[in-house]
Amino acid sequence: MARNIILALDAKAALGECPRWHGGEARLYWVDIARRELHRFDPATGLDEARTFDAPVGCFAFMADGGLMLGMKAGFARLADWDAQPEPWGRQFLADRPDLRMNDGRVDPVGRFWAGSVNMAKSAHDAALYCLTGHDVREVQGGMLTCNGAAFSADGHRFFHADTPSHALRSYDCDPVSGALSGETVIHQWPMGHGRPDGGSVDVEGNYWTALFDGGRVARLSPDGAILEEVVLPTKRPTMIALGGADGRTAYVTTASDGLDADTLAAQPHAGDIFTFRVDAPGVPEWRFAG
Repeated sequence: MARNIILALDAKAALGECPRWHGGEARLYWVDIARRELHRFDPATGLDEARTFDAPVGCFAFMADGGLMLGMKAGFARLADWDAQPEPWGRQFLADRPDLRMNDGRVDPVGRFWAGSVNMAKSAHDAALYCLTGHDVREVQGGMLTCNGAAFSADGHRFFHADTPSHALRSYDCDPVSGALSGETVIHQWPMGHGRPDGGSVDVEGNYWTALFDGGRVARLSPDGAILEEVVLPTKRPTMIALGGADGRTAYVTTASDGLDADTLAAQPHAGDIFTFRVDAPGVPEWRFAG
């Protein structure tokens, strides 16, 4: 089935990432990591507002009591409201690790924030997946370069993520009460040159949508990893897909322009923009970090 791809926002982001639909505000929040920006976009009016910080925001979560929990360079920080300044939250566990920053994350149904880091210099496999509960953070899994694609099934019993340079999408059984992961399985391995799994989201049918960085498309996979659909985009570097809108059936895809040469940018004038299309099954709504 062909999808009607629409330009949602002429964002011209360097590294657009982490689109998250806020149902209460009917706005799409997203970040430009390379420019240290947090954005909120109102599709009804076309207004896109931006905040610039001293450090990059790799990911964020909406908080149960309002505001956002940011995954930044040194660790987590709370943004009490749109106009506030970030306040460090818990121990800043990456403060003395210059090659690392926070990268991608998702809240589970219980209200824990699962977020991964990235080794920006690709100097070591020391990026990891962390779980933030209250002010306490624990390392769940290490040995990665770019921890990405965190998403939970609607019942919280299944967790997905990828170490993007490995080209592999993994799934786990998750105990919603304890947060323990088990049964690690590579459910899909993309061959070299076909794109790398970046950010992803799950729909209410349990299917996983992923943006294939350098693959110029997003893919919908069944829970066991079979590709059900691929949607080609007019730019090479989609970074993440989120499902939102009033009925949860509007896909938003952020993209990147960073690292593309002049000829490629000339051929892809919408690199860094945000695209949208309609999907058949609603996305799992974004849960709130309990704090």
